Amino acid sequence: MEAKQYRTNGAIGALLDEYERAIESLKKLIRPISPTELTDIVDYETTDEDCRSIETILVHVIRAGHNYSITIRNHQGEKLEPATSASFQTTTGFCAGLDKMFRSVESLFHDYPEISLEEYREDEKMHVSWGQRYDVEQLMEHAIVHILRHRRQIERFLLRLNA
Repeated sequence: MEAKQYRTNGAIGALLDEYERAIESLKKLIRPISPTELTDIVDYETTDEDCRSIETILVHVIRAGHNYSITIRNHQGEKLEPATSASFQTTTGFCAGLDKMFRSVESLFHDYPEISLEEYREDEKMHVSWGQRYDVEQLMEHAIVHILRHRRQIERFLLRLNA
């Protein structure tokens, strides 16, 4: 077994390593999912359109992941529009979408290697679309847990689909 190669750029490296690990665990879970399982509506009762099927969850995860890096870039002075939704027909497509999303985050930290991760002044934190304020580290930690929460949700959907 090949030894894991860790990034060496401190806290940014740790955030990227853990984000990548979370994405890899999600990709491992979804690879064997059939096209039918991907699109089957599992939760008919939710009012959240992003959480009806495995497909809608994955579309949401990828769009949100892109928007986290866009939010940070805009906070650095860029003027980018929010990401739009992209769906795929297969889990292979979704895995490629997750890889592209991760590369956009890697690119962010490549473009801003000296970015300040912590901000203690509330008025200097980023205002995110759901109403809270985050510094870069908090938003990246949220991004990691976002993947983990939706991975768990997909695990639960698979139990229902295979019951």
